[in-house]
Amino acid sequence: MIKAILFDLDGTLLDTHDLILESMQHAVREVLQKDMAPERLMAKVGQPLSTQMWDFTDDQKLHDELLRVYRAYNEVKHDGMVQPFDGVEHTLRALVAQGYPLGVVTSKRHEAAMQGLRLFGLDAYLECMIGSDDWPEHKPAPGPVAHGAALLGLDPSACLYVGDSPFDIQAGNGAGCATAAALWGMFPKPVLLAEQPDYVCEGIRDVPCLL
Repeated sequence: MIKAILFDLDGTLLDTHDLILESMQHAVREVLQKDMAPERLMAKVGQPLSTQMWDFTDDQKLHDELLRVYRAYNEVKHDGMVQPFDGVEHTLRALVAQGYPLGVVTSKRHEAAMQGLRLFGLDAYLECMIGSDDWPEHKPAPGPVAHGAALLGLDPSACLYVGDSPFDIQAGNGAGCATAAALWGMFPKPVLLAEQPDYVCEGIRDVPCLL
C-alpha cells in the first residue's frame, strides 16, 4: 500500500527541456567549438550533469570547463525558461491534503534543484529533497531513492517514485518502490516501458488516481 510519493524534478515537476538543451548547446559550442544533435545532448538527462559531460569528451580539463560554462549559462537563463507542468501544484496540494508525505529525488545538485522549487513555491509541499550532492550514489543506482524513503520514515516498498527518464524507473525499481512513468517528460513512451514501470501516467493529475 502506497503511503508516500517521491518525484523526479526535471521533466516530471518542472519543464526544463528547452533550458537544458539550450545550455548544452551553448556549452558544447563554447568549449568544444562544435554542434551536436539534440538527441545526443539530451540522451542522459536524468543522470548527474558531470556524468553527462563525459559523453562529449574524455579530457578532464574540457569536462570541467563544459560543466562551468553550462552552469553559468543555465543559472542566468533559469528563471525565465522554467515552468511547472500543468497541474503540478494542484496535484501536490491535493496529495498533501490527503495525508501523503512528498519528496523529490533528483540528479540535479541540491541548491540548483531548490532554485526551481522555490521559484514556484513547490518546496512548501515537500518533506525531503535529495540532490546529486546529498548521496554518494546517483540514479540509475537505487541509493538516492531508498534514502528519500528513509527520510520520510518509510520502507521503499511503501513509496511510489514518479519519473520521466529510464534512469528514474531503474532507480525506483531497484530500490523496491512502485514506479510510475511520466509520459509528459523528456523520454518517449517505448523507452520508459522497456524499464517495466508499475504504472504509466499521461499527466501528473493521474498520480492521485493510482492511490
